[in-house]
Amino acid sequence: MRKVLAALFLLLSTASHALTVTDDLGQRVDIARAPQRIVSLLPSLTEFTCVLGACDRLVGVDDFSNHPASVRALPHVGGLEDARVESIVGLRPDLVLVPTSSRALERLQALGLKVLALEPRTFADVQRVLALLGPVLAARDGAQVWREIERGVAQAAAELPAAQRGARVYFEVSSAPYAASEASFIGELLTRIGARNIVPAALGPFPKLNPEFVVRADPDVIMLTEDDGPARLATRPGWQHMRALRAGRTCEFTRAEGDVLVRAGPRMAEGARLMVQCLRGTLRTGNGRP
Repeated sequence: MRKVLAALFLLLSTASHALTVTDDLGQRVDIARAPQRIVSLLPSLTEFTCVLGACDRLVGVDDFSNHPASVRALPHVGGLEDARVESIVGLRPDLVLVPTSSRALERLQALGLKVLALEPRTFADVQRVLALLGPVLAARDGAQVWREIERGVAQAAAELPAAQRGARVYFEVSSAPYAASEASFIGELLTRIGARNIVPAALGPFPKLNPEFVVRADPDVIMLTEDDGPARLATRPGWQHMRALRAGRTCEFTRAEGDVLVRAGPRMAEGARLMVQCLRGTLRTGNGRP
Protein backbone atom coordinates (compact mmCIF):
# COMPACT_ATOMS: atom_id res chain seq x y z
CA MET A 1 0.00 0.00 0.00
CA ARG A 2 2.85 2.38 0.84
CA LYS A 3 4.39 1.90 -2.61
CA VAL A 4 1.03 2.48 -4.28
CA LEU A 5 0.53 5.73 -2.36
CA ALA A 6 4.05 6.88 -3.22
CA ALA A 7 3.47 6.17 -6.91
CA LEU A 8 0.15 8.01 -6.80
CA PHE A 9 1.79 11.02 -5.13
CA LEU A 10 4.50 11.08 -7.78
CA LEU A 11 1.92 10.88 -10.56
CA LEU A 12 -0.13 13.74 -9.14
CA SER A 13 2.88 15.93 -8.40
CA THR A 14 4.28 15.36 -11.88
CA ALA A 15 1.01 16.22 -13.55
CA SER A 16 0.74 19.59 -11.79
CA HIS A 17 4.41 20.46 -11.65
CA ALA A 18 5.02 23.05 -14.40
CA LEU A 19 7.25 25.92 -13.25
CA THR A 20 9.93 28.27 -14.54
CA VAL A 21 13.17 28.91 -12.65
CA THR A 22 16.19 31.13 -13.22
CA ASP A 23 19.59 29.47 -13.00
CA ASP A 24 22.98 30.92 -12.03
CA LEU A 25 23.58 32.18 -15.57
CA GLY A 26 20.36 34.17 -15.48
CA GLN A 27 18.70 31.78 -17.91
CA ARG A 28 15.01 31.01 -17.48
CA VAL A 29 14.42 27.27 -17.55
CA ASP A 30 10.95 25.78 -17.98
CA ILE A 31 10.31 22.60 -16.02
CA ALA A 32 7.15 21.03 -17.40
CA ARG A 33 7.18 18.01 -15.08
CA ALA A 34 9.27 16.61 -12.26
CA PRO A 35 12.43 15.19 -13.91
CA GLN A 36 12.73 11.41 -13.79
CA ARG A 37 16.13 10.95 -15.50
CA ILE A 38 18.73 13.33 -14.07
CA VAL A 39 22.41 13.70 -14.92
CA SER A 40 24.58 15.70 -12.50
CA LEU A 41 27.96 17.10 -13.54
CA LEU A 42 29.13 18.45 -10.17
CA PRO A 43 29.61 16.48 -6.93
CA SER A 44 27.79 19.05 -4.80
CA LEU A 45 24.81 18.99 -7.18
CA THR A 46 24.77 15.20 -6.98
CA GLU A 47 24.70 15.43 -3.19
CA PHE A 48 21.94 18.06 -3.28
CA THR A 49 19.84 15.81 -5.51
CA CYS A 50 20.24 12.92 -3.09
CA VAL A 51 19.67 14.83 0.14
CA LEU A 52 16.46 16.18 -1.40
CA GLY A 53 15.25 12.62 -1.95
CA ALA A 54 15.74 12.24 -5.70
CA CYS A 55 18.84 10.03 -5.72
CA ASP A 56 16.93 7.21 -7.39
CA ARG A 57 16.26 9.47 -10.37
CA LEU A 58 19.94 10.01 -11.14
CA VAL A 59 21.00 8.12 -14.28
CA GLY A 60 24.54 9.51 -14.59
CA VAL A 61 27.08 11.63 -12.72
CA ASP A 62 30.47 13.30 -13.23
CA ASP A 63 33.69 11.39 -12.58
CA PHE A 64 34.18 12.92 -9.12
CA SER A 65 30.72 12.31 -7.64
CA ASN A 66 31.17 9.62 -4.98
CA HIS A 67 28.60 10.38 -2.29
CA PRO A 68 26.34 8.82 -1.28
CA ALA A 69 27.83 5.42 -2.05
CA SER A 70 24.95 4.47 -4.35
CA VAL A 71 26.04 6.97 -7.03
CA ARG A 72 29.35 5.16 -7.51
CA ALA A 73 27.52 2.47 -9.47
CA LEU A 74 26.04 4.97 -11.93
CA PRO A 75 27.57 5.75 -15.34
CA HIS A 76 30.30 8.39 -14.95
CA VAL A 77 30.38 10.86 -17.82
CA GLY A 78 33.52 12.96 -17.38
CA GLY A 79 34.46 16.06 -15.45
CA LEU A 80 34.33 19.83 -15.59
CA GLU A 81 36.71 20.08 -18.54
CA ASP A 82 35.96 16.83 -20.35
CA ALA A 83 32.29 15.91 -19.97
CA ARG A 84 31.43 13.23 -22.53
CA VAL A 85 28.45 14.79 -24.27
CA GLU A 86 27.63 11.72 -26.36
CA SER A 87 27.47 9.57 -23.23
CA ILE A 88 25.19 12.09 -21.55
CA VAL A 89 22.84 12.18 -24.54
CA GLY A 90 22.78 8.38 -24.55
CA LEU A 91 21.41 8.37 -21.00
CA ARG A 92 18.28 10.19 -22.25
CA PRO A 93 18.13 12.69 -19.37
CA ASP A 94 15.18 15.01 -18.95
CA LEU A 95 17.35 17.31 -16.80
CA VAL A 96 21.11 17.92 -16.71
CA LEU A 97 22.52 19.74 -13.68
CA VAL A 98 25.76 21.47 -14.66
CA PRO A 99 28.20 23.91 -13.07
CA THR A 100 28.22 27.33 -14.69
CA SER A 101 31.85 26.81 -15.69
CA SER A 102 31.21 23.55 -17.58
CA ARG A 103 32.62 23.52 -21.12
CA ALA A 104 29.82 21.17 -22.16
CA LEU A 105 26.97 23.49 -21.23
CA GLU A 106 26.36 25.18 -24.58
CA ARG A 107 26.72 21.97 -26.54
CA LEU A 108 24.22 20.19 -24.30
CA GLN A 109 21.75 23.02 -24.82
CA ALA A 110 22.34 22.98 -28.58
CA LEU A 111 21.42 19.30 -28.61
CA GLY A 112 18.08 20.13 -27.05
CA LEU A 113 18.72 18.87 -23.52
CA LYS A 114 17.14 20.60 -20.55
CA VAL A 115 20.07 22.17 -18.70
CA LEU A 116 20.07 23.87 -15.31
CA ALA A 117 23.34 25.70 -14.51
CA LEU A 118 24.10 25.97 -10.79
CA GLU A 119 27.41 26.40 -8.98
CA PRO A 120 27.21 27.02 -5.23
CA ARG A 121 30.30 28.76 -3.84
CA THR A 122 29.08 30.30 -0.56
CA PHE A 123 26.72 29.57 2.32
CA ALA A 124 24.14 31.84 0.70
CA ASP A 125 24.52 29.92 -2.57
CA VAL A 126 23.89 26.61 -0.82
CA GLN A 127 20.72 27.97 0.76
CA ARG A 128 19.55 29.35 -2.59
CA VAL A 129 20.30 26.18 -4.56
CA LEU A 130 18.44 24.04 -2.03
CA ALA A 131 15.44 26.36 -2.21
CA LEU A 132 15.47 26.18 -6.02
CA LEU A 133 16.05 22.44 -6.45
CA GLY A 134 13.35 21.34 -4.02
CA PRO A 135 10.49 22.51 -6.27
CA VAL A 136 12.33 21.59 -9.49
CA LEU A 137 12.69 17.99 -8.33
CA ALA A 138 9.26 17.95 -6.66
CA ALA A 139 11.09 16.48 -3.71
CA ARG A 140 11.97 17.37 -0.14
CA ASP A 141 11.68 20.95 1.15
CA GLY A 142 15.06 22.58 0.56
CA ALA A 143 14.46 25.12 3.33
CA GLN A 144 14.16 22.29 5.84
CA VAL A 145 17.44 20.77 4.66
CA TRP A 146 19.10 24.18 5.02
CA ARG A 147 17.83 24.53 8.60
CA GLU A 148 19.33 21.12 9.39
CA ILE A 149 22.68 22.22 7.95
CA GLU A 150 22.70 25.43 9.98
CA ARG A 151 21.71 23.56 13.13
CA GLY A 152 24.52 21.06 12.57
CA VAL A 153 27.11 23.82 12.04
CA ALA A 154 25.96 25.59 15.22
CA GLN A 155 26.18 22.35 17.20
CA ALA A 156 29.72 21.75 15.95
CA ALA A 157 30.73 25.32 16.86
CA ALA A 158 29.36 24.85 20.37
CA GLU A 159 31.80 21.96 20.89
CA LEU A 160 34.87 24.19 20.47
CA PRO A 161 36.10 25.29 23.92
CA ALA A 162 36.10 29.03 24.53
CA ALA A 163 39.87 28.96 25.10
CA GLN A 164 40.40 27.65 21.56
CA ARG A 165 38.19 30.19 19.82
CA GLY A 166 40.06 32.72 17.73
CA ALA A 167 42.73 30.21 16.70
CA ARG A 168 44.44 31.43 13.52
CA VAL A 169 44.09 28.83 10.76
CA TYR A 170 45.75 28.27 7.40
CA PHE A 171 43.60 25.98 5.23
CA GLU A 172 45.45 24.64 2.17
CA VAL A 173 43.36 23.13 -0.63
CA SER A 174 46.23 22.38 -3.01
CA SER A 175 50.00 22.22 -2.71
CA ALA A 176 50.75 25.02 -5.23
CA PRO A 177 49.94 26.37 -2.58
CA TYR A 178 46.31 27.38 -3.04
CA ALA A 179 44.47 28.36 0.11
CA ALA A 180 40.89 28.94 1.21
CA SER A 181 40.44 32.59 2.15
CA GLU A 182 37.84 34.34 4.28
CA ALA A 183 35.80 34.85 1.08
CA SER A 184 35.39 31.12 0.41
CA PHE A 185 32.69 28.90 1.89
CA ILE A 186 35.51 27.12 3.77
CA GLY A 187 36.46 30.49 5.22
CA GLU A 188 32.83 31.11 6.15
CA LEU A 189 32.77 27.75 7.90
CA LEU A 190 35.94 28.57 9.87
CA THR A 191 34.38 31.85 10.97
CA ARG A 192 31.16 30.15 12.04
CA ILE A 193 32.95 27.68 14.29
CA GLY A 194 34.93 30.49 15.93
CA ALA A 195 38.31 30.26 14.17
CA ARG A 196 40.18 33.00 12.29
CA ASN A 197 41.44 32.61 8.74
CA ILE A 198 44.89 34.05 8.06
CA VAL A 199 44.09 34.57 4.35
CA PRO A 200 42.04 37.76 3.81
CA ALA A 201 38.97 37.93 1.58
CA ALA A 202 40.65 40.59 -0.56
CA LEU A 203 42.86 37.91 -2.15
CA GLY A 204 39.83 36.09 -3.60
CA PRO A 205 38.16 32.84 -2.49
CA PHE A 206 41.00 30.42 -3.34
CA PRO A 207 44.18 32.39 -4.03
CA LYS A 208 47.56 31.00 -4.99
CA LEU A 209 49.91 32.23 -2.30
CA ASN A 210 53.56 33.07 -2.08
CA PRO A 211 54.75 30.56 0.56
CA GLU A 212 56.44 33.47 2.35
CA PHE A 213 52.98 34.93 3.04
CA VAL A 214 52.14 31.94 5.23
CA VAL A 215 55.49 32.14 7.03
CA ARG A 216 54.86 35.79 7.91
CA ALA A 217 51.30 35.03 9.05
CA ASP A 218 52.59 32.19 11.28
CA PRO A 219 49.23 30.41 11.85
CA ASP A 220 48.35 28.52 15.02
CA VAL A 221 46.99 25.53 13.07
CA ILE A 222 47.47 24.22 9.52
CA MET A 223 44.74 22.19 7.81
CA LEU A 224 45.55 20.15 4.69
CA THR A 225 43.30 18.33 2.24
CA GLU A 226 46.09 16.78 0.15
CA ASP A 227 48.81 14.25 0.93
CA ASP A 228 51.32 16.93 1.82
CA GLY A 229 52.24 16.16 5.42
CA PRO A 230 54.31 18.16 7.90
CA ALA A 231 57.61 16.71 6.71
CA ARG A 232 57.04 17.98 3.18
CA LEU A 233 55.69 21.33 4.38
CA ALA A 234 58.88 21.81 6.39
CA THR A 235 60.92 21.68 3.16
CA ARG A 236 59.28 24.89 1.93
CA PRO A 237 61.58 27.87 2.54
CA GLY A 238 61.11 29.20 6.05
CA TRP A 239 58.21 26.93 6.95
CA GLN A 240 60.23 24.85 9.39
CA HIS A 241 60.26 27.87 11.71
CA MET A 242 56.48 28.24 11.90
CA ARG A 243 54.94 27.53 15.29
CA ALA A 244 52.29 25.18 13.88
CA LEU A 245 54.89 22.87 12.36
CA ARG A 246 57.26 23.01 15.32
CA ALA A 247 54.42 22.11 17.71
CA GLY A 248 52.83 19.51 15.42
CA ARG A 249 49.62 21.50 15.07
CA THR A 250 48.66 20.22 11.62
CA CYS A 251 45.64 18.25 10.45
CA GLU A 252 45.93 16.03 7.39
CA PHE A 253 42.41 15.14 6.32
CA THR A 254 41.78 11.90 4.46
CA ARG A 255 40.61 11.98 0.86
CA ALA A 256 37.02 11.27 1.95
CA GLU A 257 37.19 14.02 4.59
CA GLY A 258 38.68 16.38 2.03
CA ASP A 259 35.69 15.77 -0.24
CA VAL A 260 33.40 16.85 2.59
CA LEU A 261 35.42 19.98 3.30
CA VAL A 262 35.97 21.30 -0.22
CA ARG A 263 32.40 20.89 -1.52
CA ALA A 264 29.87 23.65 -0.97
CA GLY A 265 27.10 21.15 -0.44
CA PRO A 266 24.74 19.56 2.06
CA ARG A 267 27.54 18.06 4.20
CA MET A 268 28.87 21.39 5.49
CA ALA A 269 27.83 20.53 9.05
CA GLU A 270 30.02 17.43 8.81
CA GLY A 271 32.81 19.69 7.55
CA ALA A 272 32.36 21.93 10.58
CA ARG A 273 32.66 18.90 12.88
CA LEU A 274 35.91 17.86 11.16
CA MET A 275 37.34 21.35 11.66
CA VAL A 276 36.35 21.42 15.32
CA GLN A 277 37.83 17.96 15.84
CA CYS A 278 41.07 19.22 14.29
CA LEU A 279 41.23 22.32 16.49
CA ARG A 280 40.40 20.45 19.69
CA GLY A 281 43.01 17.83 18.92
CA THR A 282 45.88 20.05 17.80
CA LEU A 283 45.45 22.78 20.38
CA ARG A 284 45.18 20.26 23.20
CA THR A 285 47.77 17.65 22.24
CA GLY A 286 49.77 19.03 19.31
CA ASN A 287 48.33 16.28 17.12
CA GLY A 288 45.66 16.57 14.44
CA ARG A 289 43.82 13.52 15.76
CA PRO A 290 42.52 13.55 19.36
